[in-house]
Amino acid sequence: MKKTKLMNKIIVLALFVFYMYALLRIILFKFRWRDMNFLMSQLQRNFGNPDNLMYQLQRGNFIPFKTIFINIQSLWWWHDLSNLVGNIVVFIPFGMFLVLLFKKKGMSFIGVLALSLSASLFLECLQVVFSLGIFDVDDLILNTSGGLLGYGTIKLYDKVYSKFIVNTSSIVQDRDIVEKQEFKNNEEGEPYHK
Repeated sequence: MKKTKLMNKIIVLALFVFYMYALLRIILFKFRWRDMNFLMSQLQRNFGNPDNLMYQLQRGNFIPFKTIFINIQSLWWWHDLSNLVGNIVVFIPFGMFLVLLFKKKGMSFIGVLALSLSASLFLECLQVVFSLGIFDVDDLILNTSGGLLGYGTIKLYDKVYSKFIVNTSSIVQDRDIVEKQEFKNNEEGEPYHK
């Protein structure tokens, strides 16, 4: 039993590492490959000339829900739909992994909220520092919502699963009680009455 739990933890951790790698590739590189030389040149350019960073920040969106409302108004465009839905969906596994990785300690709603927001903020800042995208506060909102959806999904699954197990085990216990009573009555020569 302990080996199975250990293997499960190792598998979940390995999947989380793979997920984080995929998340970086999706959010930072938009599925394109960037070599380290390119990233280092971007970093040197931006830190060598702070005006580049300021320009990147000025292009960003710091008004909550601005991009979300724009995307909702033009959902028929693939880019807007993928930006809106994609920023939520890509973080759903993050919330799920947090619950699974910290099962013993118990990951709270506030913990998932804080960690999802922190991870999203980190990725948004990396986009600015490496000039790979612009900062958008709406991405923080959507990513964090995705993390919370993942949390809620796991918690709902746990609740339904535990109710099923409890109901199943109580049925088994009831059946065992009935069988014991029937056996006892048969030994005493009395018929069993339900």
